[in-house]
Parts: sequence; C-alpha cells; structure tokens
Amino acid sequence: MSSLSLSADRRIIPAGAMVVLLHVVTFYSLSVLRGASAAAHHSCSGPLVSTLPQSSFQSSSQSSASYAAHNGKLNRRDGAGGWSPVVTEQEPWLQVDLRERMEVTAVATQGRFDSWDWVSSYLLLYSDTGRAWKQYRHEDGVGSFAGNVNSEAVVQNKLSHSVRTRFLRFVPLDWNPSGWMGLRVEAYGCSYKSYVADFDGRSSLLYRFNQKSMSTVKDVVSLRFKSHQAEGVLLHGEGQRGDYMALELHRGRLDLYLNLDDSGPRLGGGRVAVSVGSLLDDQQWHAVHVERFNKQVNLTVDSHTQHFHAKGEGHSLEVDYELSFGGIPLPGKPGIFLRKNFHGCMENLYYNGINVIDLAKRRKPQIHSVGNVTFSCSPPQLVACTFLSAAGSFLSLPSAPSPAGDFSARLQFRTWNPDGLLLSAWLNPERRGLQLRINGSRLQLTLRGARPAKSEAVAGQRVDDGLWHSVSVSASNQQMTLTVDGEPPAAIQLWEQLEAEGDVNLGGCPTEDCQHLTPDFQGCVRLIVINGHPMDLNRVQQGLLGNYNELQFDTCNIRDRCLPSLCEHGGRCSQTWSSFSCDCSGTGYSGATCHNSIYESSCEAYRLIGSSSGFYSIDPDGSGPLGPTQVYCNMTEEKVWTVLAHNGTAAVAVQGSSLQRPHVTRFNYGASAEQLRAVVTGSEHCQQEVVYNCKKSRLFNTKDGSPLTWWLDRDGEKRSYWVGLLPGVQQCSCSLKENCVHRNYFCNCDADGDAWANDTGVLSYKDHLPVSQIVIGDTNRTGSQAVHRVGPLRCYGDKSLWNTVSFYQEASYLYFPTLQAELASDISFYFKTSAPSGVFLENQGLKDFIRVELAAPSVVTFSFDVGNGPAVLTVNSHLPLNDRQWHYVRAERNVKEASLQVDQLPLRFLQAPADGHLRLRLSSQLFVGGTASQQRGFLGCIRTLTVNGAGFDLEERAKMAPGVTSGCPGYCSGSTSLCHNRGRCIEKSNGYVCDCSQSAYGGTTCNQEVSVSFDMESSVTYTFQEPFSVMQNRRSQASSVSAESSSRAREDAAFSFVTSQRPAMLLTVSTFSQQYIAVILARNGSLQIWYHLQTDGSPDVFSPVLANLADGRLHRIRIHRVGKNLYVQIDQDIHRKYTLSSDAELILIRSLTLGKVAKTENLAEEVTQAASRGFIGCLSSVQFNHVAPLKAALTNRGSSLVSIRGPLVQSNCGALAESTSRTLQDESVPANKEKEQRASSAQKDLAVIAGVVTAVVFIAACALAVVTRLLYQQRRAQRSGGGGVKEESRHGMYTDYRTELHLHGAAGDNMKEYYI
Repeated sequence: MSSLSLSADRRIIPAGAMVVLLHVVTFYSLSVLRGASAAAHHSCSGPLVSTLPQSSFQSSSQSSASYAAHNGKLNRRDGAGGWSPVVTEQEPWLQVDLRERMEVTAVATQGRFDSWDWVSSYLLLYSDTGRAWKQYRHEDGVGSFAGNVNSEAVVQNKLSHSVRTRFLRFVPLDWNPSGWMGLRVEAYGCSYKSYVADFDGRSSLLYRFNQKSMSTVKDVVSLRFKSHQAEGVLLHGEGQRGDYMALELHRGRLDLYLNLDDSGPRLGGGRVAVSVGSLLDDQQWHAVHVERFNKQVNLTVDSHTQHFHAKGEGHSLEVDYELSFGGIPLPGKPGIFLRKNFHGCMENLYYNGINVIDLAKRRKPQIHSVGNVTFSCSPPQLVACTFLSAAGSFLSLPSAPSPAGDFSARLQFRTWNPDGLLLSAWLNPERRGLQLRINGSRLQLTLRGARPAKSEAVAGQRVDDGLWHSVSVSASNQQMTLTVDGEPPAAIQLWEQLEAEGDVNLGGCPTEDCQHLTPDFQGCVRLIVINGHPMDLNRVQQGLLGNYNELQFDTCNIRDRCLPSLCEHGGRCSQTWSSFSCDCSGTGYSGATCHNSIYESSCEAYRLIGSSSGFYSIDPDGSGPLGPTQVYCNMTEEKVWTVLAHNGTAAVAVQGSSLQRPHVTRFNYGASAEQLRAVVTGSEHCQQEVVYNCKKSRLFNTKDGSPLTWWLDRDGEKRSYWVGLLPGVQQCSCSLKENCVHRNYFCNCDADGDAWANDTGVLSYKDHLPVSQIVIGDTNRTGSQAVHRVGPLRCYGDKSLWNTVSFYQEASYLYFPTLQAELASDISFYFKTSAPSGVFLENQGLKDFIRVELAAPSVVTFSFDVGNGPAVLTVNSHLPLNDRQWHYVRAERNVKEASLQVDQLPLRFLQAPADGHLRLRLSSQLFVGGTASQQRGFLGCIRTLTVNGAGFDLEERAKMAPGVTSGCPGYCSGSTSLCHNRGRCIEKSNGYVCDCSQSAYGGTTCNQEVSVSFDMESSVTYTFQEPFSVMQNRRSQASSVSAESSSRAREDAAFSFVTSQRPAMLLTVSTFSQQYIAVILARNGSLQIWYHLQTDGSPDVFSPVLANLADGRLHRIRIHRVGKNLYVQIDQDIHRKYTLSSDAELILIRSLTLGKVAKTENLAEEVTQAASRGFIGCLSSVQFNHVAPLKAALTNRGSSLVSIRGPLVQSNCGALAESTSRTLQDESVPANKEKEQRASSAQKDLAVIAGVVTAVVFIAACALAVVTRLLYQQRRAQRSGGGGVKEESRHGMYTDYRTELHLHGAAGDNMKEYYI
C-alpha cells in the first residue's frame, strides 16, 4: 500500500485540513485517469492502420484479388486501389485487426483510387475479440458517419468519445449511385495499457486493510467492466456500526448503495440504491467512476452521472477489515448484500489511487484472491444476432429430426416491443400451425388446426423490458408446454405426437405461408436450439445454414432511448425498439416531449381567453423549467390582479420578544423562490401590505436609528423600510404623508406610547417582494405588545404581452444572446406588416441554423438544420398576411417533431428522422427582425416574442438599435382592453372593430352576454358540418403532440345558467362513435359531469359539489380536459381536479345540444331522465371549444348547422342575474381583503360597516325582485309566442358573427391573442 493511501485514508480529517483533502481527492482522480490511458500523457492521434500486415485485414467479400481487403489502406494504390465487395453482397464490411487493444480517437476514409467507387456513409463497429461487436454512436445517438463525395479526398471523423478496442469494422450504408463501393481506411489513436482481471461468477478479490477498520471522509473508485450477466456484485464493504458501500449490477443497471451512520441502529432490511446506466450486460466495456466527499457523491457510468447525498447521520465511511471486488466470498458473512457474484471482466480497478488488479497480479499481501481469478479476459461465449425490422426481418432454420420424434425449440431474446411474432413452424401430422408471439408484453403460444381449431397458452410478464429472457417450447407426451425464465410452464393438451415439417422461422418468414396481423419480432436473439441441436449463427452468416433477411450478426444492437430521458418536466419515458414516447399526464405539460405548459402564463392571459375571477394555475415561464403555481386572479377591476396568498394572513399578536430572542414569523406562499421571482419579474407592478399595530413596541431605536423590527425579502436579505418603493428610506407611511402622530418620529410606533398606534404600509419595490419573514424584537418590556399582519402578494400587468417594436429599415435588427435550443425550443410572436416578405428571426451555428420568416405575402416558413439537412415547414394562407393586421406565429422543434402554427390555419407537422441528429448547435447571436447579412430584413411590427417560455424585452433593446422604435402605430397595438372575451381587434383606416366570432359574447366590444331563456321543450342543437375531432381544438395543439401521446384529447367548455329545476339537462356532446359528454343537474340539484369515452366501459361521473345549484342564482361553469386530467371551476371559489379512466379523445363529434335531448338510446339512465326533463331557465355565454351555439342560434336562423326546438326567448337574463350576485361575490374575493382590513383598523367604524351591510342586503333584495318580475314576464311571452326565437334589442349585436359561423375547420383556441 502506498504511503499516500495510508496517510489519506485513515481517520476523519479536521476541518482545518479540508483544503488539503480536496487536493488529495483531485490527485486521486488524476492518478486514476493517468493509469487508465496513455492518452493522458501525449497526443493520441497517431496512425494505427498504415503499418499493419495484410493478415490484419478481412472483408465480407471482394470483387477479385486486386480488390482484396488488404488494399484498403489510406492513400495507397495497391492492387485496384482499394477494397470493393462483390455486387451481390447483402451485408458488406471491411474489418481491421489492430493486433492489440488500442485507444482509437478518429477514423478516416477514401474512395477507391482513380475510380467512381466510394462510400458516402458508413457504420463503425468495434470489438475486443472480433465476435461480439458494438456499434459506435455519437453523443446524440447517431450511428452513421459521413463518408466521401469523390475517390481521392480524405474525410476524417473525430470520435466524440474514444474507444479502446482491437478490431474495427467499417459497414457501408450508402455509396456513389453512379459507381460502386470503394474504400480505403485509417484509424488514429495510441497504445492503451490496461490491468485486467477475469471473474467466473464464483471468484473475488479482497483488499484487506492493515488495521481493523478504515474510516474515510472521501473515496474515489474507478474501474471498467464488461459483464456476461445482468446481476452481480462489483464492490462491497461494510462496518459494524452500520456503514456500507456496495456497487451492484441489477437488471442490467448499476446500483450504488451507500450509508454513513455514526450512531444509528444496525441496518435493517431496507436499502435505497442510486441507479445509473442500462443494458450493462451487453458484454461491452463500461466505465464507472465514484467520488465521495463527506456526504456528497458523484456516480458516473459511461457518460451518465448522478449527483446525490449519502444516507445516514455521519460524514465518514467506516469499513471493517476489507473491501471485496467481484463478489462476497463468505456466504455466512453478516449483512444483507449477499447477491450473485460478478461474472465478467474488470480492468484498471482503482480504489483511492491504489491499482487493485496490479497488486493482485504481483501477489501483494494486501490482496487476497478467492476462487479462480485470471488476468486475461475470456472471449464472449454468447453471440447474438439482431432482427433490424419489424416488417421484414426473419431467420429460417432447418428443423433437424428429433431422436424422440417430437418437437422442441428454445432461445433467449431481448426487445423493447410489446408485440411481435417470435417463432413460427408447421407441425405434422395434419399440418398444424404453431406461432409464438409477444402479445401485450407477454408470450402467447398458439396452435392452429383440427381438434380443436385453435389452442392458446400464455406465460411470462413484461418480456419487453429490454432484458434477456429465455423461452422454451416443447411438444411431447401429448402436451405442448411454454416455459419462460424458468417459471412454471403453461400447457396445451395434444391428441397426438407432433413434429416439425420444414423450416422453423424466427421473426417473419420468407414466404406468404405465415401471414399474420402482428408485426414481426424486432430485437436480439441468441442460444437458438431446435430439437436439441444448437444453431451456429456463424454458418448462417456464411450462407451455409438456413436463410435470413435484414439481420445483423455478432451484435445485439439494442439501445435504451430513455437514457437519458428526453421527456421534459417529469414526463415518463417509454420506448419501443425504434422510438420513444412521453407520458405527460399529471405533469401540467403536453406535447411530444412534455415541453409545453397547459396553463397560461399569467392572470392577464387568462382574461384574454375569457376567464373570470377565480383560482388558476399559472406557469410564469411557460415551457421553461419552473412548474405551475396556483394563484387567485381578480378580474373585477380594470386591472387584472394576481394574488398569491401565504400561510400567515391572520393577525399575529407578539409579546416577550427582544433583539436577543426575537419573534420570527415565516411565510409560505406555496411556490418556490424561483416561481415567485418569475411572477414578480413578469408583472408591471407588485405590492404587499404590512400592518403593524403597536403598544410600546418600536420599529427603530430612537437613539441610533437601528431597526428593532424588520422583514426579510424573497432572497432572505434584511429590510427595514415599511412603505413604497424606496428601499433606502427607513420610514413609515405616515412620514411620507406627513401625518405621523408625533412629528419628531418617522413612524407612529416609534413614539413608544402606552396607547395603541398603527403603522401600515404598502411595499412596492419589486426586487424585494414578497416578504419571506418578519422579525419583531421590541415587545419584552412591561406593557409592550405588537400585532402584525402581512397581506398577500398582489401584482398586475404582464410585461411581455404588449412588448412591441417597429422595424422601419430593411437593414435594421435587434440582437440577443444565442438561442438555447439544443433539444427543444418553441418560438411565438405576433407580427403586423404591409411588406411582402422578411425574416422574423434567425440564429446560426457552424452548420446548424433556425429561421422563421415571411417568405411571401401569404406564406410563413419555419426552417432549421440540426445536422440531418435543412428542414422546412410552410403554412400557406388563403388571404394575404401583409394586411396591416396582427397575426400569430408559433414554431416549435423538439427531438420528435417540429410544428408551425399561423393564426387559426391548419397546424403543420414534420416528424424528425429516425436515429437522426438531435442537438441544434448554434453559436451566433439571435437576430430578430433581420439577419446577420442585413438582407431580407422585416419591415413592420413584432410583439410578445417568447422563446421557451421567456419573454424578450424588445422595447428595451430597441433603445439602442437604429431603425427600430418601441411601440407600433395603430389602435390595436396597446394593452388597453378594446375587445373583451376572446374578441379580436381589427385595424380599420379610421378606427377599429372587434371580431367576436371566436367569443360567446356579442356587442361592439364582445362584452355583452348572449343569453336565452329555455322552456321544458326547448333545445338548441349545433351539428358539426363534418366529422370533427377535438384534436384540432386548442392553442396548445400547436405544441405538436405525438401520435403516442394522450395530450391531444382535450375539451374546453364554459357557460352560465340560472334555474330552479331539478333534475335538468344543461349540455350534451355526442359523437358518431357512441361517446358522449353530459352536464346535468341531479335530483338534489348538484352538478354532475358525465364522460363516456370508452364505449365498452362505464362512464366516469363527477360531482364537484353536493350543494343545490338549482337555487335561482347565476352559476358559472368552466370544464377543461387534457388527456386524463379534468379541471372543473364553479363560480369563483370552487376548483376541482379529477382523473378520468381513459385519455381517449372524442372521435367524430356529431352534435352539441343545450336543453332537452330527443335521442337518448346510448345515455345512462340518470342522464336520460335529465335529458327528458330538459331545462327551464336561462343559459348564457355558452362556449364549447371554438363553437358558441347560442350565438349561432340567434344569428343564423335557417342554417343547416343549427336546429331549434320549442320556444326560445333571447334576453339579458344572464347579465341581470350576474348583477344581483356580483356585489356579494366580489366582497368575498381574497384580493379585496386589504380594503376590508384597512376599514376595520379602528373599532369605532363598526357602526358604519353595519350600515353598509344593511344597504347591500336591501339592494340585493330589490334586485331579486326585479329578476323575479322579469322571469314572470318571460314565461308569459313564451306561452303566447310559441316556438322560434324572439328578438329583444338584437340590432347591431352580432353583425360580425353572421359571416363567421363556419368555425369547425379552424383551431379557434390556437391563438394566444384575443384582443389587441
């Protein structure tokens, strides 16, 4: 043992020596790297192939002797000037033996000298033995290399991570279409020295300490291994006090168990592991590096790292006697780590700088060898082949006769696919078909033929988990059995002995005899034995045995596409052999990679889509890393207030506190510090009220002005000002208003009087809000007392929504830092122009780029290149986009797909190529409104530019850019609420108009309720003109949800109603596929929501509240579904979230009905009863996705899309009912609590408050009488008027809507902008 290890690994080192210890840890890490590779000492880029003998070259075939493999050296002209295979070669390859393991850092290729033969792309495989091959993949998973474009130029590809190998195999993929394959190669690197130990599954190495135990505050373990099995212990050590460390292979992953425990009880039965890696039993080398310092641990396997803190109470690891590598030698050893020993090879095994294998090889006394440990790595015994395609790969093998005259087959396989035909054969007599398939992640054996016509047996669980599984099929003794992984077999009874006829097919088959509906097997197979005869895959590859198609031999080319997971925001990754998908349910995000938030970014954005006051989840950074947080949106005032309440809104009385022992109140806002910062930063204004009532309790020391009471800001910094936005002024509100009780003091409380005083202030300096703590230190004197209350954080305004600039020179632009968009990016903005073309934004890299531009007056393009060649999405508008109106653009690109949305035009998708480059590598600045070349610049206005959820401050950047100004000319260019409730502002030459076609409201500014009174026989049915799928409905569909994702299924419904009837039918949506949604009032008046999505199952029924809503009052209902998640809001204060049993979408929507339903054959009994009773009362402002059925009924009489039954009376009942309840409702809004509390600061005002309450009650009673009178008049009008629609002051209300009924073809909710 080295002196370094003895001095560094003893006892816990004092704190004063920590710096030295860090240097020691660093030294250990460097020594490990130095011992592992010679590349650390010198440049590892020397040529490795040019000096090799002819015997080092092999190939699948050669056109002739002059085209032999040994002629394939770079820049050589021997023979025909390079290697070329025969033209009939199915899987050509050129192989190089480097004679010993070398470290390879680059490869280079040329075509065949002076010819038209070259390879334009190829795969690179590597192997230690020339048998078990592994495909080299770049960092982003791409496996192909760029080749040549002519015969002479050398194309060198540097490896992003070097490989240590002896054999290299070049596999051509594409070649010159005007010639043939021609190849000359070179590899670059250096020699590689390694210390190897081979473990046979029963052996291990023990590193024994020269003392009873070893206690360390840091550890560094480094090794490389390759394993024959998915289970096995690599390292183990434990101590008497409960400390332990173990590295263990489990199910092909590497688990690290680590516990540091000074005083805890002896370890029980449970252990928690940190897992890294996947598919580590592939007989290929994997690098492991473990670093621990105190409780901080880094675990790295290959390129994947986990950072975590060790469990336990201590900071040192105390291990008794020894560390074992490769297993645990003594079965009776105390502890719980008794698992299978490791079976495979380790190399360059270092523990705290000590080369364990070198010591073992030199038989040093510190190392004790148990069992048969050898110092050369044995060649792999199990060689696999890969079935590359689920629609064409097969392997046909002859069924050698069985000595017993029966049939048996066994093999091992691994796959990610839940379905696929694995094996098929014909059995005699009577030619019965046998099929073994993976069906729903289980193995299913099917025997077709006479007596009986079909028999089945099922066995196994989760056989699509990527691990090796063994399966055996045997027909003997009039019984066919199916055995999986040694579990009890499943059996099929036979009437006679069966034996194979002809070939046995694995995967598909070469003829049409085995037609089947399921896909073929796609995965890896090894150890194939038929009728007791092992199948030699080498002979198959040489064409000496059987037949095959689309197979890759000597390798299992399986990948874990979920490592690392490319699903964002906690989405759950699942995979098949060729792709992955993300389950976004419960994350608050949607899209192919869970990139897009399903929530709006602010309360202001919720108002733009027609929402009313209530609790909402907002996502202030959109698709950024921060999650959503719940806030209250107060929309009753001209400004939209965002209110974040905390856990301490009640007044707190304090006594007995001093500076030495202050009273501290902490506030929890239910959001992280980053979320709070994002809300405050994105708002135009924020404020928070602090109320401080005092009696002999000062805020400041009157002698030196030091604070006695203070508060902490969001970053935990101490603050002692109590009003306004001037943090440097230690004053209270009364000082600024010059009305303090004593003019000698800046705060009322500093007068230190015996009577109660008050200092109330509103803090409004955004950088310090919200208040995180309040600390009170002057209530320990006789008679001292304080009562404090901190109100909720209140903010208004969304700084990004109306951030607008104008470009008036073609060469002008704004520039920002490089776009961070390697794996995913979304870009959205509005533009307005009269120019025919121009680039909205552009960012370039060395080869990669991303660009969004107006390519023509009616064409917007989104183009990018991530290394797979330029990709372009185009949206063509039937109307010009340079019409001086605002238009919305949203472009998204992720590793699965790209999409482009323009206004409400059809969304354009482009799937990412399979196994293509993933990362968009940009290096230049992001140019907005122009390009780096200052050509094709944009002329016009851009606003609300958001990239990956972050708003860009265009106006601030415009201050220093020539040719660009803040703002945009026109009426529709400001944040003033010109149009409401999803209404869209349209510029006119002398003003503006509001397009209310996407709103359930009417009027010139889209703020008038559209209300209709219903009778028992009344109904309005909106029929969709063509089968309609909700896939097209909402804005976030632009987020490009993949076919595998459930988040395309979504509905958004909102309406108001007044009724006293129960039960009652409010709304029904039916489909051609027998699905339906129903919203009813039950017999007790409670609201019920019925979702019947699975026609073969029971409907989901939800009752958000049990209260009677048939109470004659106005109730507002909002229902929003995303996949399985259902969100329900009733009025302002009731919010519920439910989980549906299915995430299926509504397929082929047929109609939406309000009121009585005529056809009820597919409805549940309770829904049928409500449907037959209809609805008596008032329905108002009904919206379903983009359809406003009441509006359609009133403005399009005679339309084939709308049918009306029974009497309908248009009225303003919704507006009247709302006016009677708004006063009382608004008084309960949390955001208005501050006003009530200011009014109650003095008890002498109680009489005034009582008078106000009395007046409110009187007004409400009068209003109720008015409503009662109105409803009575409407009933009389219904009885006398019969059917049809009666118009009450409808002149001018819906003029903009009449021509906009055909909404079904547009994604009406795709727009983020509803008024401008």
